[in-house]
Amino acid sequence: MYNIDSYKYDLPQDLIAQNPVEPRDRSRLLTLDSRTGQLGHRIFREFPKMLRKGDLLVLNDTRVFMARLEGRKKNGTARIEILLLSPVDTAEKKWKALVRPGRRLSPGSKVLLDADGLCLEIQEASDNGIRTVEFPEGINAREIMRRFGSVPLPPYIRSTVAPPSRYQTVYSQNEGSAAAPTAGLHFTKRLLDEIEAAGVRTTHLTLHVGIGTFRPVKVNDIRDHIMHEESGFLSREAVEAVDRAKSEGGRVIAVGTTTVRALESVFADRGRLEPGPFTANTFIYPGYSPRTIDAMLTNFHLPGSTLLMLVAAFGGYDNVMNAYRTAVLRRYRFFSFGDAMFIHQ
Repeated sequence: MYNIDSYKYDLPQDLIAQNPVEPRDRSRLLTLDSRTGQLGHRIFREFPKMLRKGDLLVLNDTRVFMARLEGRKKNGTARIEILLLSPVDTAEKKWKALVRPGRRLSPGSKVLLDADGLCLEIQEASDNGIRTVEFPEGINAREIMRRFGSVPLPPYIRSTVAPPSRYQTVYSQNEGSAAAPTAGLHFTKRLLDEIEAAGVRTTHLTLHVGIGTFRPVKVNDIRDHIMHEESGFLSREAVEAVDRAKSEGGRVIAVGTTTVRALESVFADRGRLEPGPFTANTFIYPGYSPRTIDAMLTNFHLPGSTLLMLVAAFGGYDNVMNAYRTAVLRRYRFFSFGDAMFIHQ
């Protein structure tokens, strides 16, 4: 289970969801008992029936920013796409970014964004292909994104009619992600209210999702893979909520792989959950024993991805790969706008 080929599976292209289900909570929900391997098939609207009084849902409240910019090379006609990832400096004048087509842009190249002459300068590239992009002096990068940017949908979503709001969770608050924490896209405000009214608590953390989440594993032995880093913040209220659930016998249920990585990374780094800013870089794959969570909600992930490996670590490799084969046979919808999976004990 350490060979990358162990995480490949056959997926018909027509099962890659191009549009979300409406309303949000009408997506399908595959359930997996990690102890027995038993599978169940529900509608997400039924998710509250699988929860118990005293359980705790931990949600990632990051918000996707309008990080995709389009322009053209100054003094040329070639179209350029810039995907801003994260600021390099506190002034947010320089940003890490993915640039396409990068081969046409040597360091010092200018990309024109509008008719008024607003240009970004493309600087050096790192070993992993990420560029540094510099904004002009006195220009607010966030304002430029709001004026000219669009939501950076994943590349496998090629044709969608979904508005930008559908690539945000209904509880998103803290802007900073280049991709949505997609397990949370199935919740409506009404469903969350029903869950809390039933005695299930919720709490939030923030982990800003970077493009590294989707970068392919390029080594044959997954143990040689170097995990990317993402930044986040864990509040004192969230720590206390987790401690309370544990002490009272409730389950800590992570909504999304980003929430799992956040909690597990803090614990791995500090030996316990502590509030404050943190960096998530823990690579979770089979053989890893989660220290903080008891159940998780997730979407269906790309073949060979670190996200699939994380899910296999928690649900059991054989159980999860069987669940994926079953999901394909039953024509579940895959990836960001697709259906959900609940792994429990």
